[in-house]
Amino acid sequence: MGNNLDGMWQAVEEFRSRFEKRAGTRAGRGELRTAILALLAERPMHGYQIIREIEERSGGSWKPSAGSVYPTLQLLADEGFVSTEESNGRKIYSLTEAGREDVASAETAAPWESAGNTPGFAALPKAGVELAQAAAQVGRTGTPKQVHEAVTVLEEARRRLYSILAQD
Repeated sequence: MGNNLDGMWQAVEEFRSRFEKRAGTRAGRGELRTAILALLAERPMHGYQIIREIEERSGGSWKPSAGSVYPTLQLLADEGFVSTEESNGRKIYSLTEAGREDVASAETAAPWESAGNTPGFAALPKAGVELAQAAAQVGRTGTPKQVHEAVTVLEEARRRLYSILAQD
């Protein structure tokens, strides 16, 4: 049973890393810039709020690092689109007039509103990882009969997922 469990955990990790890579590569520098401008068009924010809002609005599929957000904010400030103000020891970022004009004339929607980021997209990898974790739990603690039942359920789920793709 040990080899089956190792294989199951490896499958869970491969599944998780595949979605994490997709989420990480999906959001490039241009998308981060667009996201920051879209958020600041709503209200002034500090850097941590921006990170949290992007994560929330993307349903958890995109959490940019401080190491990418702050340099992008600095670049936007250098371009004259963002201004900063100190408040309680924190920098608060807000759009300048040029920043508001840029957002108004932008032809691209915020990344969480774009077609490639349809509602529920972030829910799919989360549901898949949770399914794989449940299967691993059955594999670790279930009886042989329960493991057999779990395999039947997973095979049925796989067939049903493919049938979704086969629909028009």
